[in-house]
Amino acid sequence: MNAESVTEPETGTTTDVSAEEGESTAAEATDTTDEQAGPSTRRRLEEEGDVAADYLEELLDIADIDGDIDIEVRAGRTHLSIVSDGDNAPLEALVGRDGAVLDALQELVRLAVLASTDTRSRLVLDINGYRGDRASVLQRMADDAVARVRDTHESVALKPMSAYERKIVHDAIADLGMISESEGEGASRHVVVSQPGQ
Repeated sequence: MNAESVTEPETGTTTDVSAEEGESTAAEATDTTDEQAGPSTRRRLEEEGDVAADYLEELLDIADIDGDIDIEVRAGRTHLSIVSDGDNAPLEALVGRDGAVLDALQELVRLAVLASTDTRSRLVLDINGYRGDRASVLQRMADDAVARVRDTHESVALKPMSAYERKIVHDAIADLGMISESEGEGASRHVVVSQPGQ
């Protein structure tokens, strides 16, 4: 993935983000609410949700895994959730360690949507609430990193994480008045937190 710089409008700080994060940032700046999205955009997002749900249903059938698929359009993105009323263990296998399987599955679903609609999708896939739980962990990680930077006046490097998770951390760091950059390549790409002007 190519890297690019995004300037935070409130602080004027520059954050180095991957291409996927750049797409998310640009889209989120324009797609602030579902009400502002036109009917054609909403129809497109609903269509990609239907395509993605069909793909996931087929995959769950092949794997003989029970799960219900919920589709929601919010903040200019299609969000799909797979949940189970019964045994969660089979679905947990689709999350994998540190969400690695979930991230790979999300990319496969995006490719299925692209193949069917000729449109690149920014859909988000969640399984059994993993993304929400993980967002809470990432917020605590950002809080701890900011506290360490304030105490030591030294930059703090976080462990590598996906582009989706780095975006969550960048936003949390900005809300706490610090700056952050993504550094490294591939699986080693990580967030570095520092004070403004450091």
